[in-house]
Parts: sequence; structure tokens; C-alpha cells
Amino acid sequence: MEKTLVLIKPDAFGKNHAGDILKIYENAGFKIIAVKVMKMTPELAAKHYVEHIGRPYYPALVEFMTSAPIMAVVLTGDDVIKKVRELNGATNPAEAAEGTVRKLYAADKTKNAVHASDSEASAAREIPIFFSACEIFD
Repeated sequence: MEKTLVLIKPDAFGKNHAGDILKIYENAGFKIIAVKVMKMTPELAAKHYVEHIGRPYYPALVEFMTSAPIMAVVLTGDDVIKKVRELNGATNPAEAAEGTVRKLYAADKTKNAVHASDSEASAAREIPIFFSACEIFD
């Protein structure tokens, strides 16, 4: 069964949208197999966003992601990576389809409510950054 990492970012978590977002994923048939609320550190951000280090937007990204608590979630289900990204919608909420997480809960392209792994390789790299094997119940 495929797994993906979702991060409910500080903007959406701080506005109490975590439960609404999780319900969207559950209603789509996905199972939550790990969840935690945490504050991302700059070191954790560097591990997670390693491919973005050195890009002009990286400092602002780290500042945003470390500004307040996030919720890290592992979901499982058939074709979960692709389908969760579809449920999340376009990165820019102005371009996101009606009913998607970002259309409903994101403020802009930067404060866009959620992150989700974009491939099996990304999920395999990202999940252990946030969860140990004993924290995942599959």
C-alpha cells in the first residue's frame, strides 16, 4: 500500500483547519497511519527542503515553516500520492479547483496550507524525517 507525507502548514493549522483537511483525505478513502503536532526547526526544515537550499525563496520558506506549529501526517491508500496532490489542488490557491484543500484553506502561493510528497521517492525520503518506524501504524 502506498504512503505519503502531508504537512499541514502553520497557516492552516493555526486557523484550526487541520480536522477539516484530514476529513477531506479520510472521505477520499485514505487512512491516517501516523500524526503529530510539532514545531519545525531550521535544522528539520533544511532536511525536508534540502533541494530548495540556496534558492532566493528559501529563507522566507524556512521562516514561515518554523513560525508556528505544523501537523505532520502519513496517509496510506491506493495511489495516495497522486490523489492527495489532486485533493490539495494547485500550489497557488487562485488557480486551485473548487473544493480542493488549497482553494478552501490557503491564503496565497506561499501560505498554501499543505505540503504533500510528489513521488514515491520523495515520500520514502520525507516520512522518516518526521516519523520513526515505531510511530507509523500500518
